[in-house]
Amino acid sequence: MSSTYTPRRSATHRHLHLRGLDHHLSVWGDLAAPSDLPLLVMVHGFMDVGASFQFVVDAMAGRAGNGPSPAADRCVVAPDWRGFGGTRPAAGTDAYWFADYLGDLDALLDALSPDRPVDLLGHSMGGNVVMTYAGVRPQRIRRLVNLEGFGLPDTPPDEAPRRLAQWLDQLREPAGLKPYASLAEVAGRLQRNNPRLPADKAAWLAAHWAEQRADGQWHLRADPAHRRVNPVPYRASEAIATWSRITAPLLWVEGGDSRPDSHWGGRYSHAEFHQRLAHVPQVRRAALPGAGHMLHHDQPEALAHELDAFLSS
Repeated sequence: MSSTYTPRRSATHRHLHLRGLDHHLSVWGDLAAPSDLPLLVMVHGFMDVGASFQFVVDAMAGRAGNGPSPAADRCVVAPDWRGFGGTRPAAGTDAYWFADYLGDLDALLDALSPDRPVDLLGHSMGGNVVMTYAGVRPQRIRRLVNLEGFGLPDTPPDEAPRRLAQWLDQLREPAGLKPYASLAEVAGRLQRNNPRLPADKAAWLAAHWAEQRADGQWHLRADPAHRRVNPVPYRASEAIATWSRITAPLLWVEGGDSRPDSHWGGRYSHAEFHQRLAHVPQVRRAALPGAGHMLHHDQPEALAHELDAFLSS
């Protein structure tokens, strides 16, 4: 395996019991220390972990050398969503529900910042969660950041029976994820997913993305039940109604080389997303050249620059 990335600012790890589950948190800084800055909460995307934000946290810390940076030393918390990383699924879980992510986030903020709004950032699936949360609990958010959380194609009503049948069929079969013989193979998988990811960062991420079990193989730290189709239809009108209630300023960041149009095969376009985004009252848009969907891995320094400017404004 290649040399492994060395963090500039190391995280501590703790568990917090929320809604019947022990949620694993990566924490940069001291949660108990008084600060003039609000807590910065970062939530990860599908098939990812909170530690995935290490590179952008390091880039934010590195900006301190360029002058005063409010983001450099602030306390940052990145939870692992239920069934990902160090947060185990609830007993008997065979499917996941979007509303549970909102419930978990609400409980987390109640525990960590009950009396003060937070700065909230989400990537991909996490971006979709924070957009919904900020519309439902607008008073809890000071600044909102969405990294490539495009939402989903609108679901036509006549598709609902097919999706429900697909979900029922999937429940009949055991869910599984491919194991790997070594951490080097896990790192290789990460680089195949994202060819822009440098080898040292892939090696570092692999140890957080997978764990070695009794069979000697490395298993992804993700409940395979996440792979089952969500039987609940996505309604664009409901998303727009929620997004329109966001009161916090929003920073929308996308990778300059991201291709959402091709991802959805014509069912959902980049232009349609920006039509939805226009319903959010205050939006600042940014595109990072040389970055794809995993922009916090591809261009952490450029992203840190955008975050520093936005969160300190």
